[in-house]
Amino acid sequence: MDMVMKLGMEKAVVVFSKTSCGISHAISTLIRGFGANPTVHELDELPNGHEIEKALMALGCNPSVPAVFIGKEFIGGSNEIMSLNIRGKLKPLLLKANAIWI
Repeated sequence: MDMVMKLGMEKAVVVFSKTSCGISHAISTLIRGFGANPTVHELDELPNGHEIEKALMALGCNPSVPAVFIGKEFIGGSNEIMSLNIRGKLKPLLLKANAIWI
């Protein structure tokens, strides 16, 4: 789990994904739509991807992807990101994390 937290804190926005996951792609696209440039870790392309996936599930991600960190904090998966967006709270969170500017 330490590796996941370390990777999640590398940049303003970090998304753990799989190349075959359409929802992960949609979440990354949503975040990019605000002008942010998320770091995306494709678990199925990483040699230790299976270990990272287990750690994400231990954090409460079920399914394991997408898993999103914003501002060095674990936010959650697609449900949490979509909920923040619908409530108008995703953009302010990206602003606070300096992932986007006005």
